[in-house]
Amino acid sequence: MSALVNFQTLFLATLKSGDYVGFTFFIGSMAMLASTVFFFVQMTRVEGKWKDSMLVSGLITGIAAVHYFYMRGFWAENGVSPTEFRYIDWTLTVPLMCVEFYLILKAFGATQGLMWRMIGYSLFMLVTGYLGETVFRSSSAVWGAISTIGYAGVLYEVWAGSAKRLSKNSNDPTLQKAFNTLAWFVLVGWAIYPIGYMAIETDGLLRGALSIEALDIIYNIGDAVNKIGFGLVIYSLSIAKTAKAATA
Repeated sequence: MSALVNFQTLFLATLKSGDYVGFTFFIGSMAMLASTVFFFVQMTRVEGKWKDSMLVSGLITGIAAVHYFYMRGFWAENGVSPTEFRYIDWTLTVPLMCVEFYLILKAFGATQGLMWRMIGYSLFMLVTGYLGETVFRSSSAVWGAISTIGYAGVLYEVWAGSAKRLSKNSNDPTLQKAFNTLAWFVLVGWAIYPIGYMAIETDGLLRGALSIEALDIIYNIGDAVNKIGFGLVIYSLSIAKTAKAATA
């Protein structure tokens, strides 16, 4: 009986009138689920290594969809931000987004070293960010600054490091366009997370600038745009490269 109640709470949560945060949780969960189905179905339209890229895109939105179902139930039941669920989701999906860079650049010389560096940067960013937001709230600004080192590492790789150089040296306009779009997602799209962190930390530069409810709405919309948009860029690249190979 308790298992049934838990299922109803998490997956059959009721949206209350005027609950705009809950609305974005509901929209986010369904958008992620729909995107996952789309990416997995589109795997049948691409060939070779591009199937791996599409698979990872589907895994990113699929993992997010499951967590969003849980988060919307948690919000509906408790009315508080599901911080732990968010970090669990990010710890799984953000490294997978880093893997995408490796997959699309592999044919142009990307090594597993690049992939593991980017994964390492992302996990460092997330683990230290989580510690500052939960365990060490009294020194959250310090932990936020430490977390930014990981974010800067990812930014460096896609804007000036080996990933950027591989893209530039590929002489492939289609890949370069997709790579640059993904790099903008990292720079602009991912920037909402450190900004949100500074707004909720106890001694941050933006503390009190936004309510928790407003931050949840921003996070929910940002997650959907970043993860689904990221996948759509990979989808467009995969379709274009498959079509080109078919006519070669």
